Amino acid sequence: MFGRVPKKSDNTKFYEVLGVPKSASQDELKKAYKKAAIKNHPDKGGDPEKFKELAHAYEVLSDPEKREIYDQYGEDALKEGMGGGGSSHNPFDIFESFFGGGAFGGGGSSRGRRQKRGEDVVHALKVSLEELYNGTTKKLSLSRNAICSKCKGKGSKSGASSRCYGCQGTGMKITTRQIGLGMIQQMQHVCPECRGSGEMISDRDRCPQCKGNKVTQEKKVLEVHIEKGMRDGQKITFEGQADEAPDTITGDIVFVMEQKKHPKFDRRFGDELYVDHKLSLTEALCGFQFALTHLDGRQLLIKSNPGEVVKPGQYKAINDEGMPHHQRPFMKGKLVIQFHVIFPESGVFSPEQCRKIESVLPMRPSKHLTDMELDDCEETTLHDVSAEEVKRRKEQRQHRHREAYDEDDDDDESAPRVQCAQQ
Repeated sequence: MFGRVPKKSDNTKFYEVLGVPKSASQDELKKAYKKAAIKNHPDKGGDPEKFKELAHAYEVLSDPEKREIYDQYGEDALKEGMGGGGSSHNPFDIFESFFGGGAFGGGGSSRGRRQKRGEDVVHALKVSLEELYNGTTKKLSLSRNAICSKCKGKGSKSGASSRCYGCQGTGMKITTRQIGLGMIQQMQHVCPECRGSGEMISDRDRCPQCKGNKVTQEKKVLEVHIEKGMRDGQKITFEGQADEAPDTITGDIVFVMEQKKHPKFDRRFGDELYVDHKLSLTEALCGFQFALTHLDGRQLLIKSNPGEVVKPGQYKAINDEGMPHHQRPFMKGKLVIQFHVIFPESGVFSPEQCRKIESVLPMRPSKHLTDMELDDCEETTLHDVSAEEVKRRKEQRQHRHREAYDEDDDDDESAPRVQCAQQ
């Protein structure tokens, strides 16, 4: 059968490259290769080396004879010539033979002439916090360029075109100008005659539908599925749905989530929801109970424990009532409530009421001033100062400090410089 039995080598690498088990069927191999090859195709911004590895792995495992040798003896046996040799074909040839040369909607084979890739179209998609919490579907109508259906992207009725004489078919023109003695500047720009196409179509032969532009405008409706727990800035991509152009791989349409500000809830740290709630002093000291309307319309009963005192600015959390996890929407983060205690206005309580309140509250500090200490103290009167006034005074002080520093810098510049000379 063979002159010698080859030494067994690694026989799992190709399966790992494709991401399939060793028991994978031919259909499973095809699906795995198709998904990974599209993702890693260089024209889609993928890794060229990974693209080659995928092609080589699929070439071996899709051939029953080579796969049997690989499973039994490993990759080294293929390199030594068993099973028809171990050299792989051009990865782009394998890709085109697998997809028929039109995987990205460009049509036709790119062999011998690589297609350029069209630009992606990015749209900001404004979404509410309710939509990110509950999930939803939005239908969006977009206009895009599509290959003319009448001339199939040729631009002419006959399908023929002539080379542009202005740029000699390159689509670009180079102009030179002298900018100095013996100095010449070259500038490259799109040919104005053919607008970068490199070809010319006579007026009589222009396609009546696209007027020789090769593309026409079409309306397209896309259904954008917003999943529960998606985040601000997250992207939803529609591959190959951007503007079409002849001999060009169509780019993607990308929607970027842009969360609108919510009047009540604030999303933080990924999956936590924050909400502010005001309590009266009585509620903070003696207990509270209120209903909170959640993002899905449910009413949550929020109440304090008996005898519990809530301090100003204190946080309390409810587990599993925050935002859903995107990958596991049945799991949720925390709902965090920050309490703000509203104190009564001055003069609300009479002296008698103050004595009653004081009898219930913890006792005052034990330190009291003696009559002698009181005689040594000067009488003062407290008055209110608003937070806005404090802020204004702070800004004025900072402004005066900046002016003082500027004056010092001016003085330093006008002062004579002392220079030391080395002996």
